Order: sequence, then structure tokens, then C-alpha cells
Amino acid sequence: MLHSVCLASPLHSPKLKASINGTSEVPNTTLLHHFTSPYELKQAVAFLIKTNKPLSLLPLSRVASICALTPDFPFAQQIFSSVDQQEVSIWNSCLRNLAEGSSLIDAIFLFHQMRSYNVSLDCFTCSFVLKACVGLRDLLRGRIVHGYVEKLGFPSNLVLLNALLHLYATCGAMADANLLFDKMPQRDVVSWNIMITQLAKKGDVGGAFDLFEKMPERNLRSWTAMITGFVHCGKAKEAIRLFVEMEETGLRANEVTVVAVLAACADLGALDLGRRIHEYSNKSGFRRNVHICNTLIDMYIKCGWLEAAKAVFNEMKERTIVSWSAMIQGLAIHGHGDEALELFNEMIKMGMKPNEVTFLGILHACSHMGLINKGREFFTSMSRDYNISPQIEHYGCMVDLLSRAGLLQDAYELITSMPIKPNAVVWGSFLGGCRIQKDVKMAEEAIRQLGVLDPLNDGYYIIMSNIYAEAKRWDNAARVRKLMKDRGVKKTPGWSSITIAGTTHEFVAGDDNRPQAEQIFKRWDELLEQMKSKGYVPNTSVVLLDIEENEKEKYVYRHSEKLALVFGLMNIKPGETIRIMKNLRVCEDCHAAFKVISEIVKREIVVRDRNRFHCFKDGFCSCKDYW
Repeated sequence: MLHSVCLASPLHSPKLKASINGTSEVPNTTLLHHFTSPYELKQAVAFLIKTNKPLSLLPLSRVASICALTPDFPFAQQIFSSVDQQEVSIWNSCLRNLAEGSSLIDAIFLFHQMRSYNVSLDCFTCSFVLKACVGLRDLLRGRIVHGYVEKLGFPSNLVLLNALLHLYATCGAMADANLLFDKMPQRDVVSWNIMITQLAKKGDVGGAFDLFEKMPERNLRSWTAMITGFVHCGKAKEAIRLFVEMEETGLRANEVTVVAVLAACADLGALDLGRRIHEYSNKSGFRRNVHICNTLIDMYIKCGWLEAAKAVFNEMKERTIVSWSAMIQGLAIHGHGDEALELFNEMIKMGMKPNEVTFLGILHACSHMGLINKGREFFTSMSRDYNISPQIEHYGCMVDLLSRAGLLQDAYELITSMPIKPNAVVWGSFLGGCRIQKDVKMAEEAIRQLGVLDPLNDGYYIIMSNIYAEAKRWDNAARVRKLMKDRGVKKTPGWSSITIAGTTHEFVAGDDNRPQAEQIFKRWDELLEQMKSKGYVPNTSVVLLDIEENEKEKYVYRHSEKLALVFGLMNIKPGETIRIMKNLRVCEDCHAAFKVISEIVKREIVVRDRNRFHCFKDGFCSCKDYW
């Protein structure tokens, strides 16, 4: 075959002609190593044969890459045979390059070529093609490879079994993955890690943790996979507990672990641990890791320490759109809308293109500042200037902006004209605006929609009941509460938490079952006298019950955030910032009280509630107003 190529291949290449006519006994190196097609390869082969030079001078890996995906595959086979090279190793090398690069589908095609031309496959062949199958989520071809694994006698090859396990789990075939895992004659830490990681990603964090506890040995990846799984499933407390346990084993966190733990700290508001992880990250040389820096910004923002988030942002040598968006959003929810808009303008000047999340932060800023025209301008700019189609979250921000500003009719028209079907969040924003404006009729329309979209959300019923109560329509308020009972909707109990020296303390309204309860109530009474001397009057309108006024006052005095604040004043050094987390919205009376208290005690008080941050200092709050 090769001699026929020699006879049939005219030496058209100028380089070939020059080499033949020249005096050099060895073919030109550039000529023999830089052919770019099967045609040029055949010319090089013809040259070698005519000049009686060995074909081993050809770079065999290049021969494979040139012919792998063409009909000249058998021609390359002939070359390998003539130089007495085991062709499977050469094809495997080519297959690996394709599977580990961006040509995954080509790797699958090369595997097809190898099967078609009877190349003897080995365990490496199967391993490389399985890697391509995982990347393509190609379960069908992966099953074919699994068949070859069994047929070729590799059923005990741990590397191949782990690759198959990864394939089934990644493609969502967890039943097959479980079956394979159970039947494996041996497992290593990689096998366990694959199962734990994929179960956690699929939301089965319980199943993942069961396996984690059964592992005969664990490495850093095992701990990180489980910690990350807990974070993704909203179990931040469990994630942090596991991280502390990991530290006790002597393992040091890597960059992936750090990101996961910081995300858990952000969810819980665990500032002390977050700061410790930040210090560890810097000492470990992770300071330039953009992903860690972005997570640090998010953590500090959600823990109520805006200045620390700014410091991380300002120190970053490289910023991504995630960095800018996180900082803009953080400034917005902390009530620094002006700074958020300035940062957005700075970002645009630097040539950074905003994305959907950036505009979400900007619209939040406009909403909290009451910038109606600015908000409308940004909303229009999304599609007009940046070709970004507004999503449901952006419509929700606009509805919130218009509703807060009293433009309920405009908000309603926006909802009914949306190209996307409005969800419960959009109607919920509208309902909140109805309460601010005390518009019962519009609120009734919103609750009708919410009764269909999210019938088990207690918050909407409570807002509607409150709207009726504020309008003194007690019968209607009672009817809403009865509807909740009939539908099995339970009111989410309110709580507030404060972390002191690494320990989190939770409070509920009227909490008198703790060791310092008596001292807390006594300290509150002392504060109350000082507050009243500065003009504080309890706002009992937040107590939407038909009871006596003095009973209403006692009720508001025992709100969970007030108890947490007094506990903090008693146990945190003077001058230090007090940070409180609340699962529901801070009431109007607590908001007014905290402003007065911040002036009396001469310290900053940061409260993170369900909607935003309230930063109280010197008698003022960072937000424009309570709402």
C-alpha cells in the first residue's frame, strides 16, 4: 500500500522538490514534521520511500492526529505497522488530547473509527472516551463503552469503574450509579467522593451524608464535597459544623472549601467565623482568587459589615462583573443607593458591561430611594442599550418601586401587561405596596391572585389581615385568619438572633425562658425611660389585635429584636457594633426605637431583616424611611 502511494503521489510540493534536488541526505526536518493534511502526509511518505529513508522519521503522533478523523485512518495504520509501533497507544494519545480539550465529539468519532478498523482497545481507550462522554453528558455511548469494559475483561479496573460511576451519576442515572457502586469489588476514596458529590448536587444531601459517615477514609475533597452539598441545600449550620469537625482532623481548607464555608457564613450571618476564614485565606495565598474575593464581598454584605465588603472590593486587582454586581447590590440593600448608582457609573466608564444581576441591584437601589424616573430609565436601558431582556425579578423590582411610591395603578398596569406571567413575588410586592398606601380594594385583587399562585405562604395572608385590621375591618381580618386555618397555613414564628463570641443566641417575642431574662427586661425598662425623654412614643398600631392600649404597649416592648438588642448591649463591649438577624420584617415600632437607642448608647446597630439591612447610628437609619 505504501509503495502504491509512492508511485501514485506526484511530488508537487516545492519543499519536497527542493529536498530531493538538494545535497542533504536526511529529509528536510520542517518538511517531515509539518504536514497538515493526509495528502501532504502521503507526499512525505513518498519522499521517504523514494530516498530510501525509514518511515520512523515521521512524527507518529502527528500522523495519528492528521488521519484520525478522516477516511485515511487505515493509511495511518499501515504506517504504524511498518515501523513496528503498537498503534493503540498512538491512537490513545490522540484520543486523550481530544477528550481533554474542546473536541469531545471528535473523541467519540475517533473511538468509532478505532472500533470500525479493528484497533485492539485497552483500558486507556475506554477511560479517555468515558471522559468525553461525561463532558457531553452522552449516556447512550457511555453505556456502549461500559459494554466494552465487560467484554474486554476490565470489570475490576478501579479507574474504569470510577469513570463509569462518574458518568452515570453526572448524567442523572443515579439508580445505575447506585447499582454499580454497590457491585464494585473494591472502592477507593474517589468512588465515595463521586457518589457524595453527585447525590448532594441532586439535592439528596441526606443520602450523601449517610455515605460520608460510612467512608472508611476521607480526604479534603470528601469534606469539601459534603460541606458544599450542605450549603447548596440551604443547610448552612450543618456546613459550618462539618467544617469545624474537619479542622479538628488537622486538614487545611483549600480554595474550594473556603468559598463553601464563606457562603455558609453569609447565609447564617456568622461574621466571626467569616473573618477568621478571611484571615486564613490571606495567609494561605488565596488573596488574588477572584471567586474567594467575590464570596467575601457577599459574606460581609450579608453579615452587615459594609465597610469590610468595600475594603475587599477596593483591594481587588482584578474584578469581574460578579464583583461589581455584588457590591452594587450590597450598597442598595444597605440603604446606600447613591453610592450604588455612582459605582454603576464607574463600572460603565471602565468598559464593564452590566448583566441581569447588575440591573437587579440598580433597580433595588432606585426602589429603596424612591427614584421613580431613574428606575424607569434603567429598566428601559436594559433592553435598549444592552440587549438584556428583563426577567421576572426585574419586573418585581419595578412593581415594588411603583407601589412604594403610591403609583398602584401604574404598578397594576405593568403587571397585567408583562410578557412573562407574573409570579407570587410580583403580586406580593404589589400587595406590600397596597398596605403602605392602605388601598384595600387593590390588595383584595392581589390576594386573589396570590391565593392561586402561592396558597400556603403565610406572609401574604398576614399582610392582608393587617390591611383589614388597619382599616378597622375586624370581621374581614378574622375571615382571613380563618381561611389560613382552613387551608392549613401556619404563621411563621418570628425570631431574632445575635452572635457573641462565636455563639449564636436566638430570641422569640416575650422570651422569658433564658438565664438573663430578668436582667434583659430590667435593662429594657431603664432604656425605655431614656427613650421617652427623647420623644419616643410606642407605635401600638403595629399590634393588629383588638385589645387595650396598655396591653399593646407591653406586646411591642417584648418583640424579639428588642430582646436581642438589649442582650447585645449587656454582653458586647461598649462601642462595638451590634448585629442582629431577623427572619421577618422589622416592625415600625422597633425601627423607630432602634434609631433612638443608637443615639442613647452611642453605637452602631445593624439589623438584617427579610427585606434589607437597617444600619442605625446617631439616631438615624441608613434607609430612606422604614419602608
